[in-house]
Order: sequence, then structure tokens, then C-alpha cells
Amino acid sequence: MGLIAMSERDLQRIEILSKVVDDRMTIVSAAHILGLSTRQVRRLLERIRTDGAASIRHKAIGRPSNNRICDGVRDYALATVRERYADFGPTLAAEKLAEEHGLTVSRETLRKWMSEAGLWLSRQQRRTFHQPRLRREALGELIQIDGSEHRWFEDRGPPCSLLVFIDDATGKLMQLRFVRSESAFSYFEALQLYLKAHGAPVAFYSDKHSVFRVAKKDAKGGQGMTQFGRALCELNIEILCANSSQAKGRVERMNRTLQDRLIKELRLAGICDMEAGNAFLPGFMQHYNARFAIVPARPDDLHRPMNLAPDRLRDVLCKREQRYVGAQLTFSYERQRIMLEENEVTRGLVGRYVETYAYADGRLDVRWKGHSLPYKTFDKDQRVTHAAITENKRLSDVLAYIKERQDQQAKPTVKTNSEKISYKPRGRKPGKRTDFINDPAVLARRHQALSQQSAVELGQPYPARFNGE
Repeated sequence: MGLIAMSERDLQRIEILSKVVDDRMTIVSAAHILGLSTRQVRRLLERIRTDGAASIRHKAIGRPSNNRICDGVRDYALATVRERYADFGPTLAAEKLAEEHGLTVSRETLRKWMSEAGLWLSRQQRRTFHQPRLRREALGELIQIDGSEHRWFEDRGPPCSLLVFIDDATGKLMQLRFVRSESAFSYFEALQLYLKAHGAPVAFYSDKHSVFRVAKKDAKGGQGMTQFGRALCELNIEILCANSSQAKGRVERMNRTLQDRLIKELRLAGICDMEAGNAFLPGFMQHYNARFAIVPARPDDLHRPMNLAPDRLRDVLCKREQRYVGAQLTFSYERQRIMLEENEVTRGLVGRYVETYAYADGRLDVRWKGHSLPYKTFDKDQRVTHAAITENKRLSDVLAYIKERQDQQAKPTVKTNSEKISYKPRGRKPGKRTDFINDPAVLARRHQALSQQSAVELGQPYPARFNGE
């Protein structure tokens, strides 16, 4: 006789019932322990005495369930899923089988079938592992950049973003800058400070934020690169975009470290705004790098000195776009109408493209072959409409701008219902209701009316005031 598989419940029953057989326990105690009735305990004892301990096992063990789904239905469901819903999850596939094919199968049953057939992988099976990447060998070979939006000043100031530049080879903080939000101009400002302090690195490593990468695949303008990418190209700096957060894990971990250490340092220093915070950051970076920066594999510094004039660098670190000049010497820019002043140069620009230079301070320069053109702005009223597309990382800055514009506008006068119907109050206020039953004036008029009625009944003439006298 081979081995007999038994459940833990059956083994417990055999142990308790064997004590009853050996007169070491009563039937009532055994029924109480096993949670059965005394009659059922007697049945189990009779089964043991007749067929042995193996008869305690449930009779349905090893037999197919009476409620099982037949193999034909299973094969039909898997064939349909394989043919039409191969990339569907079990929940959605079960819904489509019920709606489109009239086949009702629970999602867990379908999940089991799809897993056995290799059509579905569990969350654990789909898990991917990111292998660690070796550091770069020299300082300035790769600089990881990222922005972290947080309440850096806690409740002492509004939330803002911190731009972080960290060297991949040494883990050294190269540049920190508090800004209102992640935008092209904020990165231009931080990049200008970085170039002035360290020079030009070999490459920057960032995420796929729209500042660094064109999100729209079939973008018509911009030559396939963003304003920040165009500026780095002119400065001969490579830009690399990571496919995942784990790929640029060094700067991500630095953000988490700064959200712990820097916040506490700002609290101890009593700093509550971005201006004071930016003045505090150089000392913090120096102290942090002295303690945590590591020695690179190569002692070389791959930063290149910037040999550009300040005006030339300012023209590189700005937003440059091309605009088509219409028949009226006008073109559209940022929901505005720009009108070029008529002169000998601008008369020949109809049907041509001019280049616009937008700077961080709000200035706009219109140029044609390097020469600035005079212009006027037709409409200065800028509004953020309901159709404007706003990135998540710039939402707080846009909302602050909207609130500022709303505060500047005059509040509309809202008329009350009384003003709409031209109601004018008479000056009387509601007070205590008059008791007309005991009011002396009412009683006097009542007595006078009764006396007049009595005079009429007796044939007496009316008083003088009723006779017209």
C-alpha cells in the first residue's frame, strides 16, 4: 500500500479519535474539540473501526469537482483570448468574453487558465531588474540634472522647485538653484551659473521632461529639439535622456537626501524664501561635497572653458523661434500681435521669416540677418485660457500667474435681486406686530362706527362731517 496524502484537519481528527478509542477522552470532549456533533463523532469512530484510519479522508479527494467547467469551454475561451484578446488582462478579457461571446467565466478562473497557457504573467513574473551602472571615470564627463518640486521651506514659504546638478563620477553637487518651476528659462539661468563656475561638461543626463526632449513625435517646428537642447548643441554639449528613473538613480537619490538634510538646514538658518535660499546654497554644497564626494577613477577634469562673450552667451541661452511675416508686416507671438515698423528693411520682409529672441527678463528682440528690427505690440493682454496645455511640473507656476492676473483685474459688480427689480426700501424696519384687538386707535374707530350704525337705526341725521358740512 502506497502513501496516503491527508490534510491537517484529517490528521487532527485521527489523533483525537484515537484517544477516544483508547478511552483517554470522552466522545463529548472530542466533539467539542473537533467542532462536530456527538453523532458525527460516533459515525467517524465506527468508520475507523471498520475501514481503518484512512477512511477519515474526504471521499471526494482525488475526484473531479461536480461544478467544474468542461474542457471544451476552457479550450474555446483560451482560443478566443489567444486570437482576439492576447494583450488583454484577465479582468478585461473576462468582460469581453461575456459581452461579445456570451461566455461567462470568472476573472480568477480565466487568470488561472491564461497563466497555465502562457498568455498572462503575474506581477512578480513581469518584474524587471535594473542592473547597476558603473560611474563615469572623470569629473565633468557626465552631469545628471533634475528638478525636485517640494515644500523646501515647509510652512514658512510657498513650495518651489530645486534644480540639482550632480557629477556622475564623484557624486559631487555641482549646482543647486531654487526656482518657481521647471521651465526652459529656469534651466537657462542655472546653466549660465554652472558654465561660469565650472565650464562646459561633456554631456548632461536628464529625464524626458519637455524641457529636454520634444514630446510630440511629428513636431513641425523646432528642428526636432527643444530650446534647451538647441542651446546645448550650440555650446557643443551632449544631452542624454534616460528611459527610466532608475537609470538616473544617482540624482533621484540625491533629491531624497536633500529633502531630508537641506530642509532641516534651511529651518535652522531661518530661511523662508528662494532669494535667501539661493544665497545659502553655495555654503551648503561646499560642506556637503567635503564630506560625501568621492575620488574619481581618473584625476582629469573634462570641463572645457567657455570662451564666449557675455552678449553671445545671452543670445544662446534664450528662446529663439522663427515667425512668418504677413502682408501687414505683422506676426503672432505668444497670443500677441507684433507689428513691425515700416522702413526700408522691413518693406521687403513680407512673406519671409524673422527670428525672435525671448529673454528671461521678458524682453523680446526681433531680428533679420542679425539686425534688430523695431516693432510695436498690438495686444498686451495675455490670458491663460481653458484650452491651454500645461505641464504638470509647471502647474503651480501657471496657477500663481492666473491668480496674479485675477487680482489685478477689477472685480465685477454683482447686483442683488432687489437691485435687479429696482426695489427701494422705505426706511421702515420690521418690528413687533401690532395688537389690533387692544389698540386704542382701533377701539376708537370701532366705537365711532357702532355709534353711527345706532344713529341710522334710530333715524337720527349723520354728524356734520358726513353731511358735507
